[in-house]
Amino acid sequence: MRVSDVMTADPTCCSPETTVREAAELMADNDCGCLPVVDEDRHVVGVVTDRDITCRCVAEGKDPETPVAEVMTSQASCCGPDDDVDEVARIMSDSKIRRVPVVDAGGCCIGMVAQADLARTDQQQAGDVVGEVSEENQSSSQA
Repeated sequence: MRVSDVMTADPTCCSPETTVREAAELMADNDCGCLPVVDEDRHVVGVVTDRDITCRCVAEGKDPETPVAEVMTSQASCCGPDDDVDEVARIMSDSKIRRVPVVDAGGCCIGMVAQADLARTDQQQAGDVVGEVSEENQSSSQA
């Protein structure tokens, strides 16, 4: 099965200049925990998650008007719409992430694929990915 079969198309995105407050509002309005961060041409330059906001902004006492660029994860792992879902599951497991932006051949954001999307296609594979990501998060939070 291909990524295009399971992804959420045309996701809500933000720019590096978007404030953390605006990003949080977009997440709340769109019931999501991750936004692709894109430049003016919609090329992915990073992602910002609710965890990024919590750990890199709130926990550090930064202002809600802080630009997303200061708290985002700039090394976003991406996939293409024609990639196999098994490859995305591998990316999630290897990178210990729960969501992956989908980009076209030009690097423009056209979708997002999440663990929940994989769960709808292959329960065992999704369970394996969740377990691997969760193991890493538990061990790093206990360290």
